[in-house]
Amino acid sequence: MAITDKIYLKNHRQIVSQLDTQLPKSAFAGATIDVLYSGEGLSNLDSATRDRLLDFASDFLDCKDEAQLYSGYPERTFMQYLLELREQGLGPDAIVDVMGADYQVYAYSGDVLTFLDDAVRTLEAAEDLARVDGNESHADRLAARIDRLT
Repeated sequence: MAITDKIYLKNHRQIVSQLDTQLPKSAFAGATIDVLYSGEGLSNLDSATRDRLLDFASDFLDCKDEAQLYSGYPERTFMQYLLELREQGLGPDAIVDVMGADYQVYAYSGDVLTFLDDAVRTLEAAEDLARVDGNESHADRLAARIDRLT
């Protein structure tokens, strides 16, 4: 299961009540993406929640082609955001706090830790493959990224 399947809307019940519609708790569920992308009904939300959700939509759902919304673009963009937070030196608990403050979403810190660990292991495997393939410059870039994440 991808980390983005474990990212949830904070204050989900309040949001559903204010929007007067059913909405999945998952921030990356298709129906949630539809509502956030269209902006339909967001004016009914309190200003703090609306601003955070609009920030989420503009940062992760703003793609060149609407078809990209359903081909993994938002999820890849969000995962890059999580990796950048880690590269800034934040641990899983701090990452959860920052994404909550920035976008009104949350995850469990254990899920974030697992994602970060998997990301490092994947980069290590890619580095090994690059070295086997003789692509030292690419392997060195991957090694540098690993260092920033660990």
